[in-house]
Amino acid sequence: MTSPDIDVTLPRETHNDRTMLGMPTVPGKGNLREIAPFDEASAHESQNVQLRTNLRNATHSIQDKRNERVSEIPDWEELRDAGEAIKTDVIARLPELLEQFEAAFTARGGHVHWARDADEANDIIAQLVEDNARINEQGRRDVIKVKSMATQETGLNEALAERGIDALETDLAELIVQLGNDLPSHILVPAIHRNREEIRRIFLRGMDDVDPDLDSEPEHLAEASRKHLRKRFLSADVAVSGANFGIADSGTLSVVESEGNGRMCVTLPKTLITLMGIEKLLPSFEDLEVFMQLLPRSSTGERMNPYSSFWTGVADSDGPENVHVVLLDNGRTRALADEHGREALHCIRCSACMNVCPVYQRSGGHAYGSVYPGPIGAILTPLMTGVDDAENGTLPYASSLCGACFDACPVKIDIPTMLTRLRAQDDEVNHGEKIPRTQLDAALKGAKWMMSDGRRMNLIGRALPLVHKATPDEGMLDLPGVAGKWTDSRDIPQPPQSSFRTWWKDNRDD
Repeated sequence: MTSPDIDVTLPRETHNDRTMLGMPTVPGKGNLREIAPFDEASAHESQNVQLRTNLRNATHSIQDKRNERVSEIPDWEELRDAGEAIKTDVIARLPELLEQFEAAFTARGGHVHWARDADEANDIIAQLVEDNARINEQGRRDVIKVKSMATQETGLNEALAERGIDALETDLAELIVQLGNDLPSHILVPAIHRNREEIRRIFLRGMDDVDPDLDSEPEHLAEASRKHLRKRFLSADVAVSGANFGIADSGTLSVVESEGNGRMCVTLPKTLITLMGIEKLLPSFEDLEVFMQLLPRSSTGERMNPYSSFWTGVADSDGPENVHVVLLDNGRTRALADEHGREALHCIRCSACMNVCPVYQRSGGHAYGSVYPGPIGAILTPLMTGVDDAENGTLPYASSLCGACFDACPVKIDIPTMLTRLRAQDDEVNHGEKIPRTQLDAALKGAKWMMSDGRRMNLIGRALPLVHKATPDEGMLDLPGVAGKWTDSRDIPQPPQSSFRTWWKDNRDD
C-alpha cells in the first residue's frame, strides 16, 4: 500500500527552546551504528557455537508457539490487512495525530516534551530525574525502568550514569543484560543468547543479595530477580518507561508485558517519564482491538499479554502524581521523508521477522551493531541514519531475500523490497566511483552492465555451452577471490548447457 505525500516538518516546543522536530537532514543518533561491516561482524559472531545453539532453540520455540496461536484465528490475514491499513493511515496523518495526542495528554495533566534526537531526549529525561528524584546515601539518584527499545536506542542508561543517576532495568531479560555488562541481541528477548547456567553466574556476580547456592532452575532464577527488585520498586521516586502504543484521541499511553514489572513501574513511583517514538501512535482506542490480537501472537506466541497497562494523564490518589512523555524523532522523520522507506515505521516491535530469519538465527543480534537487529533492523537503521553513516550500508545485505520476514510480519512490511532498494542506494552512495574499489564492486558493476541490456544477456546466454564444457561435472568447488567467500561453505553447480531464453526460443517460441 503506497502512502500519500506528506509534510514531514513538525515544529514543536521543547523543554527549553524552540526546535524544528523531524528535519529529514538530521540523522538518528545513539546506538544505531554498525562498527564493522556486517559480513565481518557476523562471521565473528557465528563462530560462537553456544550462541547459535541458544538462538536456534529459542527462536524455533517462539515460532512454534506463534504458529499455533495464529492457526486459531480464521481471519488472521484480514487482521494483518487491518493492521497495515491503520499504520499507513497513522504515517500519512502523523503531524495531525501528534498534535492531537499532545493536546489530549496535556489536558489530562501530563507534560509533553519533544526530542529531535537521542542527545536531546537523554538531556530532557536526565533533567526531569534530577528535578524529581532524591539523592541517596552514595550521593547519586536512582530510577527504575520498564523494558524500552527507545531508551536502548538513545543510550539513556549511559547518559544518566554520567550525570550521577543509576537506572535499574526491571525486565528480567534486560536485567540479565545489564548485570552481565552485555548488549541486547533481540527485540523481544534481549538475553536470548544466554542460557540458564550463564544467567545463574551473572546473578551470582551482579546481585549482592542473591543466595550463594542459587541453581539454574528458571523459577529460582526468577525468584532471585524478584527479591532483588522488590525493594527498589517500593523506594523509587522516578520510573522511566517506553510505550507500545499512544492513543491520539485520548492522550493515553500503554505498555504490554509478560512479567508484571511494568505494572509496578507505571503505578508506584511519584514521577513517571515515558520515552515514545513518534510513530507509535494509533488514532483511537478502537484501533487497539486489531493490535492487541496481532502483537502477542506475533511476539510471544500468546493469545493475549498477561499485563496490559494504560494510563491517561494524572488522577488524584491513583498512580504517579507527575507524568511526562518525551516524543522522540531521532531519524524517524528522515525515514518518513522516504516515499518507500516510510513503511518501516509501521513496525510494532514484535520480533516475528527475527524468529524466521536464517541470517539472524546464525549471526545473532550483536552482529547488526544497531539496537534493532534482524530483518527490520537491516532496513530501519539505515533509513534512520543513512547508508553512508558508519558501516550501516552493509546492513541491507544481511538477508537471503527469502521473504520469510514479510510472511511473518503482522503489519505486512515489505522488508525484502526495501532491502533491495537500500542495496541500490548503498551502491550509489558508497560505491559509485567510476573505478571499482573491490572485487565485489567490480562484479556488481559488471552484472549491472550485463543485465541492463537484453542483447548483452543473449550474448552471455550463447556462451553457456562453452562454460558448461569448461567446468567439471561436480560443479565449482573452490573459486578464487571474492567468490571464494561463497564456495568456502557451498558449491556452485555446473552451469546449464543453455540459457532459459535459448531453451524457450527452441521449444516454445511460436
